[in-house]
Parts: sequence; C-alpha cells; structure tokens
Amino acid sequence: MSLKLFRSTGFHSILTPGEARLALHPGWAVAIAAGWIGVACNVWFWHALGGRTEQLPAAVGAALTMAGAAGFVLSLLGWRRTFKAAATGLLLLGALLAGGVLTQDLPPELLVDSGLRLSTLMPTWASLFQWQVPSLLVLLGLLPVLYLWNLQLRRLPGSAQWRTNLAGMVTWALVFACGFAALYALS
Repeated sequence: MSLKLFRSTGFHSILTPGEARLALHPGWAVAIAAGWIGVACNVWFWHALGGRTEQLPAAVGAALTMAGAAGFVLSLLGWRRTFKAAATGLLLLGALLAGGVLTQDLPPELLVDSGLRLSTLMPTWASLFQWQVPSLLVLLGLLPVLYLWNLQLRRLPGSAQWRTNLAGMVTWALVFACGFAALYALS
C-alpha cells in the first residue's frame, strides 16, 4: 500500500497558474471590443475603403472617436462582473448605429455637431424590416457578443484591476480626444 500525501478532487480553479496565463487580459479584451466598435461598426470607414477616398480622414477621426468612447466606458466598467454586460450593450449599440448610418447615409462630420442626438444616428423603424439593419445586427453585434461570452478573462487582484482600469480610461480618453479634434478640424 502506498502513502498518499495529497488528495486530488478533480476540481481545478481558474486561479491556477496555467489557466491564468491562458486567459485573456482584461485590458486586451477592452482594446478588442473598442477596436471592433471603432473599425468594424464604422460605416464611414467602409465607404472610404470602398472608393470614397475624400471621406478617409473623417472616417479615421470617427474611428478614433468611437473607439475612444467605447474603450473609456469599457475601462470604467471593466470589472469582472460588469465587463461582459457592458461590452454586450456597446457592441449591440455599435451595430445598431452602423445600421442607422448606413441606411440614412449620414456624414461623419455629424459627430462634432453640437446639436447631435443619439436618436438621429439610429435607424428608422421602417429600415428595421429591411435586410440591411438586421444583417448588420447579426454580423456586427450578435456574433461578437457570442464570442465575448465564451471568452475566458484573466482574474486580476483588486489593485491590479484598478490600475488596469485607470490606465485604460486615461488612454482611451486620449484616443477619443485625438479623434474628436481631428473631426472638429475637418468640419
């Protein structure tokens, strides 16, 4: 008979070193989601790449503005229990706004208008029943949300998570300011 010093229960925590190294850092998750909102959900960027080259500087400014705003909010709510819910809402909102901009053919300079309301960027009720807006909601919103909810995020100690969130908020605020300044200079 052999002597067993440790008993294995078969239960492995997420805090084991191997699993913690494989999980995605929360800062990278914020960067991926904000980049998706800024680039993939940016219809003006698609138009600039598709042939409207005169719109490229404004499209890049809009991409920086959208990514900066989304990254700031996700860094603010980047805690373990709030990140996926906040990212879900922002990804679906970005897809909905992409549908509104596409169906109404709005210019990117509209983002620096002082009288801008979020409802002007939303798609009309009639366009919700056409094929463009629902397909954008699935491709730009639902598929990334499904990927996000299956993603394992690294758990950080409280102080490290706080530093990551604070550094993210400062960085994304600077990205937003650069994009907004570029849009303001172009309008």
